[in-house]
Amino acid sequence: MRKIIALLATALLAAGCGAAETADTRQAIRLLVFGAPEELQAYRTLVDEYAKASSGAEVQLVEASDREDLITRLSTSIAGGSPPDVFLMNYRFYGQFAAKNAVEPLDDRLAKSTVVKLTDLYPQATEAFQWQGRQLCLPQNVSSLAVYYNRTLFQKFGVAEPKPGWTWNDLLTTATAMTRNASGAIVRGTESEGGSARVAVYGLGVEPTLIRIAPLVWSAGGQIVDDERKPTRFTFDASPAREVLRDFVALRLAYGVVPTDEEVEAENDESRFSNGRLAMLLSSRRVTTTFRTIKDFEWDVAPMPMYGKQQAGILHSDAYCITSGSKAKDAAWRFLEYAIGPEGQRIVAATGRTVPSNIEVSKSRAFLDPAQPPRNAQVFLDAVPTIRRVPTISTWPEIEDATGGILENALYRGDKLDDVIRHLDEQTRPIFTRGIAP
Repeated sequence: MRKIIALLATALLAAGCGAAETADTRQAIRLLVFGAPEELQAYRTLVDEYAKASSGAEVQLVEASDREDLITRLSTSIAGGSPPDVFLMNYRFYGQFAAKNAVEPLDDRLAKSTVVKLTDLYPQATEAFQWQGRQLCLPQNVSSLAVYYNRTLFQKFGVAEPKPGWTWNDLLTTATAMTRNASGAIVRGTESEGGSARVAVYGLGVEPTLIRIAPLVWSAGGQIVDDERKPTRFTFDASPAREVLRDFVALRLAYGVVPTDEEVEAENDESRFSNGRLAMLLSSRRVTTTFRTIKDFEWDVAPMPMYGKQQAGILHSDAYCITSGSKAKDAAWRFLEYAIGPEGQRIVAATGRTVPSNIEVSKSRAFLDPAQPPRNAQVFLDAVPTIRRVPTISTWPEIEDATGGILENALYRGDKLDDVIRHLDEQTRPIFTRGIAP
């Protein structure tokens, strides 16, 4: 039976060992994850199916409330000498633990495994979890940014749906055409400053974050940092990154196609989309589990628009990592083999949560099931060759946190572009300096 326990609990339950098993392969292990309720259900399903497939091997699921809570719990438990055996983490955040040797390298186990081979997985994802020449974690997914859109609303207002090859200007035109008041009339530009009293449906939802801006910069042929492997600063002061940032922060005050800061605080973009008050949303695959509960309208996904002449995506990948302080590493590895192997990948893919990192499974019905939305799931696979990733230096989480408020103020308050770029540099350059590169 699955158990949800507090992270700092130290007792590990030992089970009997089979003749062909090492001493700890039957031990209960603790798996630390976070996610929305629908996402967490996917991991509960995986854990339950693993128990059945392994004759009752127990995985105690530890559910953090969000990413910040997960990192805090993991840091605290490692420092206290009672870490979870396995944790699931995005590549953007694991570097801080890799730099402290808190993650167990998997190379020797991979070399002996008959279940998981790196060649079975998308290299765009596996390479993101390589640190100083070692494979530290195994990715469960190879998601990318996509445009979720409300097909029912598009049909209602007679607006053409997004299609492959569309551009940033196409996105703006479409978002403007889909920003409507309660009477169904288009609300243009600063007219939307009246907020929800004037706007019933916004054309676009997007977080003012680095990971939303980066693929647009790459599409334009630019860079967001001076050195992707060992970055020392941002490069938003140079073209074309500067132009991308300018156009991105114009979405609110110049075009009025995204909700106000106050409206986002009252209802986040995912909820607004689910409730039929947002026509398009830029997000990764993870929101699919939530959106599959929508009953009132039809939705689908489209590729990211091109800002420049090339298609560019950004990697959204989470991986299972074994802590170096685990007391049940063999048992933890058994679970990893199942979770990353074909069966585990099919189970989680069927819930909608992931774009499987296993190449074969990603091309199977488990992921491309036409009976389950999104109907155009192939968009995620088509994006894989265009995927790039942000740096994985140890201080990258601090860098993202430091930029969050600056970009929010730029989008919602209209801070001057030169000031935004200067603040980004001043707040992050010392953090870049402290970073350890993989």
